[in-house]
Amino acid sequence: MVSGCSESRQEVSVSSGPHPVPRSQASIHAARMALRVEHVLSAGAGLLLALLLLLVLVTVGLRYGARTGFAGTEEAALWLFLALICLGLPLSLQGPFSLRLDILTRLLPHEGRRIAGLCADGTSAAAGCLLLTGGAEAAAALRSVSPALGLPDHVRFWFLAAGGALLIAMLLLVRIGEGSGFLGTVSVAAGAALALLLPQADLGSSMLPSAVAALAAGAALLLGAPLAHCMLAGVMVAIPSGSGLSEPAIVSTAASGMSRFLLLAIPFFLLCGGMLTLSGAGERLVRLAQSLVGHRRAGLAQTALLTSVFFSGASGSSVANAAFGASTFHPHLVRHGYPPERSAAIIAATSVLDNVIPPSIAFLLLAAATDLSAGRLLIGGAYAGLLMAACLAVAIRLANGDSNRSVRATGAERSRALLAAVPALGLVVVVLGGIRFGIVTPTEAAAVAAGYALLLALAGRRTGEGLASVFRQAGVEAAAIGLLIGTAAPFAFLLAVDGVAGAILDLTGSLAGAPWQVLLLCNLVLLAAGLVLDTGAAILLLGPILLPVAVGAGIDPVLFGVIAVVNLMLGGLTPPVGMLVFVVNGTTGVPVAALFRAVIPYLVALLCALLVLCLLALFF
Repeated sequence: MVSGCSESRQEVSVSSGPHPVPRSQASIHAARMALRVEHVLSAGAGLLLALLLLLVLVTVGLRYGARTGFAGTEEAALWLFLALICLGLPLSLQGPFSLRLDILTRLLPHEGRRIAGLCADGTSAAAGCLLLTGGAEAAAALRSVSPALGLPDHVRFWFLAAGGALLIAMLLLVRIGEGSGFLGTVSVAAGAALALLLPQADLGSSMLPSAVAALAAGAALLLGAPLAHCMLAGVMVAIPSGSGLSEPAIVSTAASGMSRFLLLAIPFFLLCGGMLTLSGAGERLVRLAQSLVGHRRAGLAQTALLTSVFFSGASGSSVANAAFGASTFHPHLVRHGYPPERSAAIIAATSVLDNVIPPSIAFLLLAAATDLSAGRLLIGGAYAGLLMAACLAVAIRLANGDSNRSVRATGAERSRALLAAVPALGLVVVVLGGIRFGIVTPTEAAAVAAGYALLLALAGRRTGEGLASVFRQAGVEAAAIGLLIGTAAPFAFLLAVDGVAGAILDLTGSLAGAPWQVLLLCNLVLLAAGLVLDTGAAILLLGPILLPVAVGAGIDPVLFGVIAVVNLMLGGLTPPVGMLVFVVNGTTGVPVAALFRAVIPYLVALLCALLVLCLLALFF
C-alpha cells in the first residue's frame, strides 16, 4: 500500500471474472452508465479533496496570520475525509488499488475463472451489504450531536451506508455492461444473503474469531476479490464464532479507523506528487540528477536513482515514482544499451525509496496504527532511505559495467540545473523543516506542501483540466487507501481481543527472548507478509502486534518502525504480488518473470541495507 498518484499507471492484476464483450443494447447502455457514474464519483472525490485542502490551509493561515481559527475545523476535515472515502467506495471494484490477487485465478480453466469471479463478486456484494445494513443500524442507534459542528453524529454512518449501496449498484452496472448481468445478479443475491443471514447464525466454532476471519478473507483474496472487501467479509464471517463485533460495531470500528487527523496527510501527499509531475518540476529534477552523476559509471542508471531520491521528497508514494520512472527513464535506458528487463528492474528497485524517504505514506500509516511519533518516524526514514540509496548505487555500479556515461557537466551547467530545481527541492524543506521544528503537524505540512506544489503547477501555466485531473486521481487513490485503513481496523480489533500479540510474545520468550532473536523472528514474519500482502495492509495489521514485542525486547520503537517499513517495502519487488514490478510491467511491457529475475541484484542490495538497520537496532 501503500500507494501513489499517476495517470499512466496500469492495472496490476486481472479481474476476478471473465469480461465478455457487450452483446446487447442493454449491456452497452449499462457500460456507458458505469463510466458516467465513475466519472461523477471521481469528480466528486476531487472536489472533496479540494475542499479538504482549502480547509486545512485556511486553518494554518489563520493560526499564523491572524492568531485565530475556527472551532471544529479538525472534525469538519475528518467528516469530509470520511465522505471522500465513501464516495470512492464503488471505485474500489477495479483498478490498481482494488488490490486483487490473481495467483490462483490465472491458473484456473475458463469455467473455474467464472466460478472464482462469482465468489469474488459475492464477497464485494457482502461487503457492500454489511456497510449498508450495519451503517443504517448504527445511524439509527446514535442520538448524539457533534459539539463542534452541531450536526447529528449519525450522518457519518449514513455516509458508509450510502457507500455500501453505491458499491452494490456499481457492481451490477459493471457486470451488466460486460454481458454478465445474470451472473452478477446471482453473486449480489448470494452476497446479500450471506450478509443478512450469517450474523443470525451460531456456529459455535472452536477456532479463534480472528483465525476464522483470516481464513475467510484469505480464501476470498485468492479467488480474486478486492482486499478491502475481503477484510470486511472476513470479519463478518467471524460473527457466528463469537467475535463480539456485530454488523453495526464492525461499521463503527471501521469509521473510527478512518477518522484520524493524521491520515489526512495521505491525500495531500498524493496530490503533491501529482502536481509536481504536472508542473514539470519532475523533469527539472531529472536534469539536476544527470548533471551531478550522469558522467559516472552507469551514469544514466545512477541518474534514475538520484532522481528517485529527489522525487521521494515530494510524492511519498512508491507507486507514483514507479509509474513516473517507467515512462520517463525506461525508454532512455533502453536506447542507451540497457537490456529492457534490466532498465525496468532499476526503475522498480529505486521506486522503493519513495515510501521510506519522507514524506512517506507508509510511515503515516504506521504512526496511525501504533501511535508512534510521525515526525520521528519520518526523520528516521530519511536516514534509512539514504542508506538504501547508497546500497542501490553500489549495486547499479557493479551490475551495469562501465558504459552509458554522459559528458561531465560544467560547474555553470550544474548551477543552472540546481537553480531550476530549487522550487521542487523546496518541498523537502517545507515538509521536514515544518515537522522537525514543530511549526506545523504532519498533516498541516502535507497540506502546505500540496498548496506549494499547486502554486508550482499554476506558475507553469497548466490548464484547469490538467489540475482537475490530478485532484480526481489523488482523490480516488486517497479514498482507496482510506477504505483499506478502515477495513483493517475491525480485523486488528479481533487480533487484539484474541491475544495474538501475547501469543507472539510468548513464542519469542520460548526462544529465550534475546533481542536478536526477537528481531529475526519479526523480520521473518514481515518478509513473509510482504510476499502476499499490500504494504499498507501489512502495516495496519502487523504493526500493532509486533511493535510491543520489539519494545519488550529492548529495541527502540522508532527504529523498529523504520525497519518494519523497509522490510515490507521489499515485498513490492518479490513474487507473487510485487506491486512495483507489476506497475513497471504495465507501463513498459517487460514480462513479469523477466523483471522478477532482473531485480534480484537490487533486492540483495536492499536486504544489505535492512541488515545494517537491524545491526544498528541491536547495538545502539
